[in-house]
Amino acid sequence: MSSKDIIHCKRGKLNLIPDELLGRKPVSLMKEDVQSFLTDKVILVTGGGGTIGSEICRQAISAGQLIILDNYENNAYELQQELSRAHKNLNLKVEIASIQDRFAVDSIFKKYHPQLVFHAAAHKHVPLMEDCPAEAVKNNIFGTYNVITAAKEYKAEKFVLISTDKAVNPTNVMGASKRFCEMLLQSMKNCESTRFAAVRFGNVLGSNGSVIPLFQSQIDKGGPITLTDKNIVRYFMTVTEAACLVLKAGEMASSAEIYVLDMGKPVRILKLAERLIKLNGYIPYKDIDIIETGLRPGEKLYEELIADKNELTATVNHKIFIEKQEEFELSLITHSLEQLKEAVRTGSSEKIRMALKEAVPTYKEPSEVNKRLRDFLK
Repeated sequence: MSSKDIIHCKRGKLNLIPDELLGRKPVSLMKEDVQSFLTDKVILVTGGGGTIGSEICRQAISAGQLIILDNYENNAYELQQELSRAHKNLNLKVEIASIQDRFAVDSIFKKYHPQLVFHAAAHKHVPLMEDCPAEAVKNNIFGTYNVITAAKEYKAEKFVLISTDKAVNPTNVMGASKRFCEMLLQSMKNCESTRFAAVRFGNVLGSNGSVIPLFQSQIDKGGPITLTDKNIVRYFMTVTEAACLVLKAGEMASSAEIYVLDMGKPVRILKLAERLIKLNGYIPYKDIDIIETGLRPGEKLYEELIADKNELTATVNHKIFIEKQEEFELSLITHSLEQLKEAVRTGSSEKIRMALKEAVPTYKEPSEVNKRLRDFLK
């Protein structure tokens, strides 16, 4: 277990280990083959300063040349300093740029010719992307397209997309944008120069914007803890699990697969809140109350790791599976990209959502999906 998986709460006074919050033992993935796969390679991590991107960098730093690409200089700088303190004779470069800038992305690939690309850069916050759908499309879809295009042109050996469970039967702009990225990647199945793969998982404990820091802050203030609906369930994993899975998928990638981690049973957010209150030494509903505020726009009661009726294929690692997917013609993906580009040009949020729904057939209204679960719970 990495020290990054210890969640420091209440100004460092409360240290939580993952077992206490996951309700399961963290998955241990063999690292020997992964380290061999990384050795002496030029490795590019987009969104390298973020929660998952930075952990990928920590695990890959000693293997070869590492390039951290991020548009937020503070995170990138802090990671650069951390890695410099921890390792001697670093072969590390930091590039500050946006993946939306096609020319900047092309310049970085031309400069370094990365052999392995781990694409973690994305807008991830559901409510913000509901309010700013154009930014989700520009960054998540067209940014990913820029990086994929450069990876093909400069003949990167492998490209790994970090996806999300919110891409499965999406009910919001962020999830739909990530599902389109999966489709874009799968249209590269026959690419001879580069092997592509996507990794799909749920929430990462302690990551920026996750519920644990929010709940802990509310507890520190005496409560109440607020959650949108007491029936919400989510899959959770540790930062180390996420990074190990991404690296292992890169090692195994061969033909535009989507890799899914066995994350155990989903966790009910209400139970997570109650557990966190008790770990702080309080009694739920007596010392610290828990109240509902109502589902946010685009929010689902539950997330799924695999699409309906899709089959899972076992891999050499008993905790990692491949989801069987339909193939997508590049010409159809290109047509959707043009439609999305035109919708963004209009500045109309409604037209952007319509273009996304046309491009991603599984994109549904949250009310339709949530009603099924509420009926089941009755």
